[in-house]
This record gives sequence, C-alpha cells and structure tokens, in this order.
Amino acid sequence: MRPGNATRKSQQPAHTLMKHIRNFCIIAHIDHGKSTLADRLLQATNTISERDMMDQVLDDMDLEREKGITIKSHAIQIRHHHTDGQDYTLNLIDTPGHVDFSYEVSRALAACEGALLLVDATQGIQAQTISNLYLAVENDLEIIPVINKIDMEGAMIDEVRDQIIDLIGCKADDILLASGRAGIGIEGILAAIVERIPPPEGNPDGGLQALIFDCVFNPFRGIIVYYRILNGSIRKGQKIKFVSTDSEYNADEVGILKLNMQPRNEVNCGDVGYLITGIKNAKEVKVGDTITTFVNPSEAIQGFEEVKPMVFAGIYPVLTEDFEELRECMDKLQLNDASLTFELETSQALGFGFRCGFLGLLHMEIIQERLEREFNQTVITTVPNVSFVAYSTKGERLPVNNPTEMPDPTQMDRIEELFIRAQIITKPDYIGNIMTLCLGKRGLLINQSYLTPSRVELIFEMPLTEIVFDFYDKLKSQTRGYASFDYHPIDYRDSDIVKMDIVLNGDKVDALSALIHRSRAQDFGRRLCEKLKELLPRQQFQIAIQAAIGAKVVARENISAMRKDVTAKCYGGDISRKRKLLEKQKEGKKRMRQIGNVEVPQEAFLAVLKLND
Repeated sequence: MRPGNATRKSQQPAHTLMKHIRNFCIIAHIDHGKSTLADRLLQATNTISERDMMDQVLDDMDLEREKGITIKSHAIQIRHHHTDGQDYTLNLIDTPGHVDFSYEVSRALAACEGALLLVDATQGIQAQTISNLYLAVENDLEIIPVINKIDMEGAMIDEVRDQIIDLIGCKADDILLASGRAGIGIEGILAAIVERIPPPEGNPDGGLQALIFDCVFNPFRGIIVYYRILNGSIRKGQKIKFVSTDSEYNADEVGILKLNMQPRNEVNCGDVGYLITGIKNAKEVKVGDTITTFVNPSEAIQGFEEVKPMVFAGIYPVLTEDFEELRECMDKLQLNDASLTFELETSQALGFGFRCGFLGLLHMEIIQERLEREFNQTVITTVPNVSFVAYSTKGERLPVNNPTEMPDPTQMDRIEELFIRAQIITKPDYIGNIMTLCLGKRGLLINQSYLTPSRVELIFEMPLTEIVFDFYDKLKSQTRGYASFDYHPIDYRDSDIVKMDIVLNGDKVDALSALIHRSRAQDFGRRLCEKLKELLPRQQFQIAIQAAIGAKVVARENISAMRKDVTAKCYGGDISRKRKLLEKQKEGKKRMRQIGNVEVPQEAFLAVLKLND
C-alpha cells in the first residue's frame, strides 16, 4: 500500500525490459532483523551458493557483524522466478539503520520504488522505524509492512499488527508475517515485492541521468560508484560527467552488482549498477550526485546536499612520533568514508593531531574502532563537541568548531547553537524520568501522544550539545532500556554560549578550554578544578587552578606546595630564629612560583576528558 495515496510523477511508459525490474530496500530500527531477512531472500532465490553463505552476508565489515548494525549501504541483484512463469530482476538496496547515516538512507530510498517496513514482533514500532518510514513516504515509496521474528517466544503479533495499522493506515491482510532466522514467509515477501511494487519509470532512449547512492574504495581499482539509472543508459568507454563537481571521466568498467561485481557492456534504464573510472580522491564522488554524459548533459536530480559533520573531536596518536603514520591512516580511511573530515590541530598537552568532523557519536566510535582494527592505531580521542555559529558586530558569519575558534566577546554580536528534534518512544511508566532528563538538558516538550495504551511518543526540541556526552547512557538507565531514541537537526538558535578557560598559575591551558552554556559553566568549572586538584602532581610551590570566563573566575582550587621542614634543625633557643628561616623559605617559594612551570601529565589530561562520560 502507498501511504497518503500519493501520485507518482507521470513519466514515459516503462520499457518492456523495465516491466520486469523491481527496486526495493528494507527499512527498520536497529536489531529488528534486516540483515538476516536479506540473507534469507538471497538464499531463497539461489543468488548465493551454500558455500558463500554466512550470517549478515551483506555486512562485510567485522564491526558490522559484531555490533549487529549496517554501517555502509549495500546493493545486490536477485533473480526471482515468479508464479506467473516470468523471471524478475529484484535490486535490493540495503540501507544503514542508524540516525547518523540518515542522508545515505534518504539517497538509497530515492533509488527505489518500494520498501519493506520491517517491525520486530517482540519489540514493536521503535523511533527509527517511524523516522525511516517518513523518509520513505516523502520519496513516495510503496510500503510493504512485514512483522519479523514471529517464531520468538515473546512475539506480540496482534499488538504489533494494530500498531502498524494505526501508523500507516493499511489493512490487516496487507501485513506479512515472517521470520528471517527460521525462513518463514520468505516466498510471500518475494511475491509481494513483484506484485505490489511498481516497475521503474523513465525514458530508456533519453539522456543519461543516474543517481549515486553509495561508493566504496578498492585499493587496486580506485573508487567504485554505485548508482541507479533514472533515464537513458550507460555504456563501457563512454565519457561521463558528475554534475555537482563538474568533473569528467571515462567509464572504464560498468556492470551489475551480484555478490561480486559482474561487468557488462551496458547498464540500462531502471537498473542498479556500478561504475569504475579510476578515481583515487574520495572528495570527487559525493553521495546524491548525478551522473550524466559529457555530450548533451542532463539536469541534476533533486535532493543532493553536501554532508555536513555534526560532532567534532580531536584524534591524537598516543606517541607523538606516530603522527605521520596516523596521517596516512586517516587519508586511507577517508577514501572508504567520504563523510569523515579532518584537519591538522596542535595541542599543548597532546602534541600534533587532527580535528575531525563526524556525522554523529556512532560514526565517531566506528572511525576510532576502524583505526585500531584495520590500521593498528591506538589513538586518544578528546571530548566531542558540536559546531556553533558566531556573528561578529560587522555581521560576518563565523563557524566555531572548537574553543580556539571562538571570536573575542568584544567583537561578537551573538552566537547560535544547533537544535534537534528528538523523538523518544517508551512505556508510560518512564514518562516522568524522561521529562526530568530532557528538561534538565534544556529541552522543550513539543508533543506527547500515545501510540498504543502501552507505548507513548515524546517529542522534544533540545540543543545537540546536550546529547553529545552522556544522554544515551542516562536515557537507557532511566528507562531500564525500554526507550528508543531518534533525532534530526532542525535549525540554529540564539544561545548564551561562553568559552571557559582553565588557568594554571596564570597560564591558560588551551587543550582544556570548553564551549559551554553559561548556566552550566560554574558547575562544570568547579568539577573540572576539583578533578585537576586530584590529578596534578604537587610542586615545590603553590598551584592555583582557576576556571575563568573571560576575566571572571567562576571556580578555584589550590594545590598546596610540598614543604621542607626548615625549622627541624632548631631545637630550643629564640623564636626569632625559626621565624627568620620560615620567612626565607616563603621568599624562595614566591620566586620559584614566578619561574616555575606547571606540566599537565597525559594521564591527568585524559581523566579530565572523561569527566563527562
């Protein structure tokens, strides 16, 4: 069924070959069985031999299998012999499930005509199920609802069926029952894909217009581009152009995607394929871009946007001498993941490193793990922070990605921070806990609605900076794990963000500076000073630890000096002798403090970074 009875733009009638093509994807919340169901579809159609078959066959990273999530989109072509005696080509475009990769999901959906909406029978509808469903509806996809894991002991089939009917307004008969693990209902899903999802539309004889929905890096072939052809066709050896970068290339190899790439002389309208041009630079290929011919180019496909990083953090080598090796590894990693951005950064405490931009916290965690696993790099990651926008008194717009970029307050008119729309689905028992947590994070309650008597949806608007540190952990502990969370950015809003410096004996420590809301600064500064007092080694002189906003000190701690008992040799005699020795020591401490240098050991620095964990 197609929600809202939306009408697809009328185009030329489907080509005879296009009638037998179906392009579809699977949308679901994390851990609802998307990859397992894909495995069964490949097995049922003999797309993969028994020898090549393994769990989560489309997730080719060890990290994906361990975490049970899809990180990179995948595509594979399935041949299915339908009951009408006709062979159909089914292009499965697998999508990542996590909110960090929502732009990749939106481009993959734009390459499809239909989607399997997969819901776990034991968990029901979750936050990301709804957000991905909305993306599918925006792209006018045919939705086939599927209840998965029906063979599990805790399966609530009737309850979940009612949730789906309430959500998308379908009939009970439209909902398919399946189990990816046990292989139940797979034939019914294949039949529904052929019967319910419309064939692709487009003009096979028109100018080439293909949507890039993913790319991967191969060390021998360069960057391999995955695309879906909306109009025209692409031939081997043809001169092609990428619209957004205005770059020209030769199509050295084109073909279709089975488990491995299969070269073809031509890929036609409506189909999904790959393209190799020998590109070695990841920045030249952008997801969502349009491929067209060099001669008589077509217009760009609507919906393309540059992927902007949301979370920033510093990545430093543990040993300073490993910096060059880390730089090489970051370059190689960027070839595999074009959404990773980085630039050189220097810190007093950690030396040379990189300021990196990530799509979100999961993306940051994945990059760190890939550096350790694939490149054997042990790295230090600093506290993540988000991007702000400052406006100068002259009206200039200045992006602020770290505290050192914060302009002088005298030259700054205002500063804005990114707000997100957060969607939380939970049980009614935990509404109070979630309200307390979100309102304490400067959130605004926008809406509260009951999806079913036992499931409530809460919508908040809150600053992204408040969810970067410990929000996920607190949400899980406050709801005993019975809450799913999803968010998307909405806009930048005026905010009272200040730069807080840590000052040791009058010297600022740049690596410990933080951008923080003024209402939080005093509490955060006090905790930071207390932590530093525990961790900094004592010196021969007194150390003053101060947290300051501009010239105003908001918190202070003192580390007392290590003292030698200079009066130990005086026993008996006049008190003035002892006083003279103590005065002499006092003068020496004063002089030492003026020339003394406070070093922040790396252990202390790392412990301070974990203050927010």
